[in-house]
Amino acid sequence: MKNNIVAFFDIDGTLYREGLITEVFKKFIKYEIIEPEKWYNEVKPEYIKWDTRMGNYDNYLLKMADIYIESIKGITKSQMEFIAKQVVNQKGDRVYTYTRDKIAWHKSKGHLIITISGSPLELVKEMSIKYGFNDYIGTKYLTTENDYYTGKLIPMWDSESKKNAINYFVNKYSIDLNQSYAYGDTSGDFSMLKSVKYPQAINPTKELLNEILKDENLKNKIKIIVERKDVVYTLNPYNIKIY
Repeated sequence: MKNNIVAFFDIDGTLYREGLITEVFKKFIKYEIIEPEKWYNEVKPEYIKWDTRMGNYDNYLLKMADIYIESIKGITKSQMEFIAKQVVNQKGDRVYTYTRDKIAWHKSKGHLIITISGSPLELVKEMSIKYGFNDYIGTKYLTTENDYYTGKLIPMWDSESKKNAINYFVNKYSIDLNQSYAYGDTSGDFSMLKSVKYPQAINPTKELLNEILKDENLKNKIKIIVERKDVVYTLNPYNIKIY
């Protein structure tokens, strides 16, 4: 049986230019699911730390995930699916040119394209439909038998969870990792990038870069891509100094 070549993509910060969950928060406030003070008092301080380079991006995303878990308790899956469709319809084009072009390139080569994302599964599903992914997995927020969210979840933003997801898809699609690709931007994507022959770090965080530079095997094969304004840069990991 033929082994398939696949390209694994993270979404937030890799395809989408920020975090899709921030757009969900705006909808939650609009529909009075959460009070604006939740954002301003708890999430925004972490955003400011990251935006002013006094904190890191992962802490900002994790804080949003914490508030999200509390916020969805008691709302229905159909409500969240409605919000997810709205977010992707209105904001789904706000992606990196480089990553969008890579998706098109992989499709032209007949490769499978799969997204492994820490975003809520409902958002990941809508982005997968929009960009024609063959399969997807995201953070699953659990529901009751009546489809109300419980506040419990199965995460997909950490490196170990993404490694398990890779193994699942390898078995499902008979994937040849020695000919496959991966694209990610945070330390949660580290195992995904290590798993394939052709890894690419897209606008990587400092935490991810530190892990890459300590791993000689990954350092030898990875491409580091930075997209700023309308210019895409390819960086040599051996020439990078982290300050």
